Parts: sequence; structure tokens; C-alpha cells
Amino acid sequence: MNSPLASIALFQIGPIPITQAIITTWAIMVVLVLGAYLLTRRLELVAGRRQAALELLVTTLDTQIRETTGAEPAPYRDFIGTLFLFILVANWSSLVPGVDPPTARLETDAALAALVFLSVIWFGVRGAGVGGYLRSFAAPNPVMIPLNMLESVTRTFSMFVRLFGNVMSGVFVIGIVASLAGLLVPIPLMALDLLTGLVQAYIFAVLAMVFITSAVEDGRHGPKSAASPSSPTQKEP
Repeated sequence: MNSPLASIALFQIGPIPITQAIITTWAIMVVLVLGAYLLTRRLELVAGRRQAALELLVTTLDTQIRETTGAEPAPYRDFIGTLFLFILVANWSSLVPGVDPPTARLETDAALAALVFLSVIWFGVRGAGVGGYLRSFAAPNPVMIPLNMLESVTRTFSMFVRLFGNVMSGVFVIGIVASLAGLLVPIPLMALDLLTGLVQAYIFAVLAMVFITSAVEDGRHGPKSAASPSSPTQKEP
């Protein structure tokens, strides 16, 4: 059994090694793009079953964004929804015989975490401006600037380590059990792995959502002072 940390190149395109994780990732992206096109190309005013199901998914996503962060979902819907769907399909790709989920590889999870890191900067600057985004590092007070900058890196690291550890461990355990006990015994473990894949996709998307909206809100309102003389809670003597 190959090490889960090893990436074996199947072939090369020039200096770029192509691994199974890359091929699976591109296949998932093609499936998602084609599926989105086919499902949304004929939208009608009176929704049928297919369109009603899609609208329910979008409404559920919007509700989750609004209830989790308190922000309006429109600016974040596309990114968060795509992130969740990709990770979910990638986690569940282990059901295909001979396919290892790309999220069980460090490079895929690191790329996803880096994408969230860049999206925090992008949405923070777009929502609050460059100055506002930089001020977000001073929340709740300027003393926290070094720790907030360090946190922005460490939380990205923790995101991809969590996703990698959970997905890889599930694939690893199922592979060991299948090699020792046959093909039918690991079925309950596979069902549990599907649930784990769903939970991990949800957690990753929620964390991305919280990080992004937090950067935007902190940039817009700036650090709060606990002893501001203009605070409405203070009374004149």
C-alpha cells in the first residue's frame, strides 16, 4: 500500500507531473460544470420538479449563510456553494472502484485552503476596501495585530490538515478492512465514510464562510473600543 503522503506521477506534461488526484479533480470539475449547465439551461417562471429542487438547494444555502454569519448571502453564494459541492463530490468519489478521493491528498487540501485564504483577502478588500481590510487585523484592539496576522495563516493550515486527516483516515481504514475481510464487510464503514465526507465538506464551507464574513465585517466597522467616551452605555454625571 502506498503512503498517503506520496504522490505518484502517472505521466508528465512537460515538467508537470500528472497524478491520479489531478485527473480525478479535473474530472470532478468537468462533471460539476456540465451538470450545472444542463440543470440550469431551461429555467421557467413556474418551476417544475427539477427547478424546484434546485431552488430549494439555493434557498437552503442562503439560509445557512444568513443564519451562520448574519450577512446577506448574495456576494458569497457562488463561492461557498461551489466549494461545498466540490469537496462533497471529491469525498464521495471513493465510491467509484479504483478511485482515491483527491481530498485524501495533501496537495489538494492545501490548494483548497489556499483558495480560502485568498478569498478572505479578496472579499475583505472588495467589501471594506484595502484600508478597511488592513484595519480588520486590529480587531478588537491594535495590540492584537501580530496575533491576528498569525491566526490568518494558522487557521488556513488547520483547515487543510483537518480535511486531509479525516478523509485520508477513512480511505485508509476501509482499504485495510477490505484487504483483510473481503469486499462485503467494509460496507458499513463505507456508509460511515459517506457521512464523514458530508460533514467535512459542510465544516470546511462553514469555516470559509465565517472567515470571509468576519474579515469583511471587521474591516467595515473597525476595532471596537471598550472605553469609548461616545459609547451610548455611558451616562453623564
